[in-house]
Amino acid sequence: MKTALRFAALVLLAALLAACARDVREEPPAPEPPPPPPPPVEVERLDARDFSDPRNLDNPDSLLSQRTIYFEFDRSNVRAQFRPIIDAHATYIQANPSARVILEGHTDERGSREYNLGLGERRGNSVQELLVAAGVSARQIEVVSFGEERPVCRESNEDCWQRNRRTEIVYTAR
Repeated sequence: MKTALRFAALVLLAALLAACARDVREEPPAPEPPPPPPPPVEVERLDARDFSDPRNLDNPDSLLSQRTIYFEFDRSNVRAQFRPIIDAHATYIQANPSARVILEGHTDERGSREYNLGLGERRGNSVQELLVAAGVSARQIEVVSFGEERPVCRESNEDCWQRNRRTEIVYTAR
């Protein structure tokens, strides 16, 4: 009987504890607030008119990012609208003695292959003459003519031909 009494007390105690127990769910901790943003870093602004800064070669706001000089039909003289671009490149090349450029002369498809190679070379030489006149060392410049061999447009119309009559300024060392 003592065991029965103990057993009954134990069952009563278990029932009492079960009745008092509540459903305890742990709430996830509140997320930590995001860290405050870092203080603004003073970034040096890039001056697009600083033609001696190599970063301006890839800055679309700078004349240095423009590296194509266009020509009239059967002409090799540089038009006035392209002189500021050439002057900007001259300033850059003078300020960076390790800079090297290749001036690639191109033509449209009209004319013989030989004539177009000569015209492409004359166009490259015209740009070279302006660079040298502005103070660039001729040792930093190479002229190559591709004639009609590397068109940017392959259609046979005036808009396309205009885009092919060009000299491209290609930096081989910045």
